[in-house]
Amino acid sequence: MVDSIGRSREPDWWDLAMSSEPGREAIRRGGGDANAPAAYDKLGMVVGGSLSEGLEVKLDSNAMIEGVAVGRYVVIDGLQYRFFSMITDVALANTNPMIARMPPETGDDFTRQVLAGATTYGSLHLTPMLALNKHDLERSEPRPVKSIPGHFSQVYNASEKDVSQIFGAGDEAHFFHIGEPLDMDGIRIHLNLERFVQRSSGVFGKSGTGKTFLTRMLLAGVIDSDVAVNLIFDMHNEYGWSGTTENKQHGSSVKGLKQLFGARVAIFSLDEESSRRRQSRPDELIRMSYDHIEPADLEMLTGLINLTEPQVGAMYALNKLWGKQWLTKFRKASAEEIEELVDQHNQNSNTLAALQRRLSFLDRFTFLQEGVNENPVDRILEYIKNRRHIVLEFGRFGNSLEAYILVANFLTRRIHEEYVMQTEKAIGEQATLPPHLVITIEEAHKFLDPQIARQTIFGTIARELRKYNVTLLIVDQRPSGIDEEVMSQIGTRVTCLLDNERDIAAVFMGIAGGKELRQVLARLDTRQQALILGYAVPMPVVVKTREYGSAEFYSSFEKAGQNGGLEDNIRKMRGTADDRSDFFG
Repeated sequence: MVDSIGRSREPDWWDLAMSSEPGREAIRRGGGDANAPAAYDKLGMVVGGSLSEGLEVKLDSNAMIEGVAVGRYVVIDGLQYRFFSMITDVALANTNPMIARMPPETGDDFTRQVLAGATTYGSLHLTPMLALNKHDLERSEPRPVKSIPGHFSQVYNASEKDVSQIFGAGDEAHFFHIGEPLDMDGIRIHLNLERFVQRSSGVFGKSGTGKTFLTRMLLAGVIDSDVAVNLIFDMHNEYGWSGTTENKQHGSSVKGLKQLFGARVAIFSLDEESSRRRQSRPDELIRMSYDHIEPADLEMLTGLINLTEPQVGAMYALNKLWGKQWLTKFRKASAEEIEELVDQHNQNSNTLAALQRRLSFLDRFTFLQEGVNENPVDRILEYIKNRRHIVLEFGRFGNSLEAYILVANFLTRRIHEEYVMQTEKAIGEQATLPPHLVITIEEAHKFLDPQIARQTIFGTIARELRKYNVTLLIVDQRPSGIDEEVMSQIGTRVTCLLDNERDIAAVFMGIAGGKELRQVLARLDTRQQALILGYAVPMPVVVKTREYGSAEFYSSFEKAGQNGGLEDNIRKMRGTADDRSDFFG
């Protein structure tokens, strides 16, 4: 450019503004009011992009970029389809690179307002998720996106009606309110719990992000809807009678599942003394016999108690020699008896002596006793048969990972065996299938480590999907420690904030569009926000989760807890009389 006397000069903000009609109009208006709210829900228009990489949207001049958040829902109004999409990135853009080199002076609001929307503008990156036919919106079923809208298609904030059409409006198939979309207060997201329990699911997040509260809320939904029976291995005594809270408005504790649902939930306890101190009121006390422990129950503890391969082999040899009493006899075996095993049964003395020392940790567990005739598996199966949900509290033994893994593995192996037998029997004799069972485990990576997952019962259940009517709900802060094959079988993933790259990559394993969603996950708040994706939702959704412990939350389950009449609840849900035939013998 040249000045009035013909000298060359750089273009200034006035030249840039006057180079476009919007800029000239802004100058004629005198700049306008920068704080004026947008008068409509239009956000902008599509200006580029692709199906694989997402769409670029030029933000409308009336839309404030600071009011647009990653994870928010928008709709794109195409010619034939309405595209339901998620904002996955927000950026600043301009039409002239000189703006970055010659910005307006600090405090020059007039210049900034003149340039805004014309020479400088906001840019959104959208990921289209689902498409609805515009010509029959009311009856159109959301379908996966296989095309994209054209240039200059208009983009709007999603309305409550849009969200309800995608996630359901609380009808029978979408009856559980999990939370609200980001920046969309009052609009409910409903989780399809029937689909949630059909496959194994996971709740992930770093320590302190509210995984326990979120898991407890999901379990409450499953109990209320009666879509499955729960067996919860409660490591830290948070799910049964009461749980701790960090929200001082709710006092020092919140109601557990037993207080919410009364007789529909039973508490089993490994530690009577701890239960008494916490006023947990257990329905059953668990006592396990040494004679019930098999080598396979202890093999999962190899890494924790440093068992070697020869020591594992020795356990199986002792079991073959002494039968059910192998552990009782071996724990008490004297040095002379050890030597006899060496001489007569070709065992290594150092291996047996080391094994005996390794197994001495069992003496700390008072729930392990001699001469216990009743098998706790039978009691648990009896409760499951009657569709009563079980919370197994570990008391002080929850601080011992060895106790948690031993008990969870012991019970799950035998319950799964019974389910396999009864499911096959039901198919062959056309009998009634056992009720769908969801087993909840914490510290899941300890059970599903790549080194052992293929041999453990939990890895087997995850890979079977719902073949034998048993699925998992795994709770973990280190999803990267879980075997990749198992993670690929996790149907629904509810993820709070994660900051480890390996953990984030594990959550999105096998998920289409994971690259864009990583940015969304990385920007979640540390509390009460989660990204839900997978089988139970039609598309990924970031929600501000409901507040467990609030009066509103309690009242939503109040009737179920007061009723206590399980059969009435089942009939109300299903609309039919209960005609279950007997199972589990």
